Amino acid sequence: MLSVVVVNWNTKHLLRACLSSLRKFPASEGMQVIVVDNASSDQSAEMVSEEFPELTLIASSENTGYAKGNNIGFERAEGEFILTLNPDTELMDASLDAALQVMKENPTVGCLGVKQIGTDSKVQRSVRGFPSAIGILGDILKITKGKLGSYRLALFDYESQQPAPQPMGTFLLFRRKALEAVGDAKHPFDEAFPIFFNEVDLLYRLSQAGWGCLYTPKARILHHGGESTRQVRKNMIWESHRSLARYLRKHAATGTARLQAVLLTPVLYAAAFVRAKGYHAGFRP
Repeated sequence: MLSVVVVNWNTKHLLRACLSSLRKFPASEGMQVIVVDNASSDQSAEMVSEEFPELTLIASSENTGYAKGNNIGFERAEGEFILTLNPDTELMDASLDAALQVMKENPTVGCLGVKQIGTDSKVQRSVRGFPSAIGILGDILKITKGKLGSYRLALFDYESQQPAPQPMGTFLLFRRKALEAVGDAKHPFDEAFPIFFNEVDLLYRLSQAGWGCLYTPKARILHHGGESTRQVRKNMIWESHRSLARYLRKHAATGTARLQAVLLTPVLYAAAFVRAKGYHAGFRP
């Protein structure tokens, strides 16, 4: 069985379209859909309760963030495979079955990402490498090759099925067995990364345990993009830069990497200050 976890915050109309698409194109082997609503003020939870009574709704009394929201959903997930799906997405065809088939054909893969199509009908660049100080520097300098091009992966071929270090968390299909190899499958996300880089952290831990991630163009979704975070854009800029700094410090394997992470942190904070046009608090429950 497939369990689908959707964490929502104030995207009622997009959430309705997402859930309608799941209803229209369910996984043929059985599917459990869990919606975790993070105290939305737009009556998202009421809409789910009234229009999708067959789903499992968990209405939180506070905005727990994305990582904790997923952990709350994973506590109720029963499937061998668990999909984290953003509410600003829609299925267009039987891609759930296609994605599950790819996972079954590749039993050593711990997670799967799929092709993401924007509302402009263009394929979105949705796969990156794991962050490193060298890769971030290369991204700043717009270098696309070698170690300096290892973060943005500008040359990634989205028409070919291949290993993918970290696809966007928009659609991530996890194998329960892989999650169990790196901790508690009911609480796999590190809540020290409340909004950003929690899925990157999890994918990195999976890769270190021998459970790689795969990208396939055989399955696809429509992705509207960033509808929740756009509502509090400046706070989210700061939260994303802070979380990147945390990620680099957490996974610094050597003294050199730790030094690089420390030196890069003020650069990231300065970039957040410029992009957000001042200091902002970031995520607060």
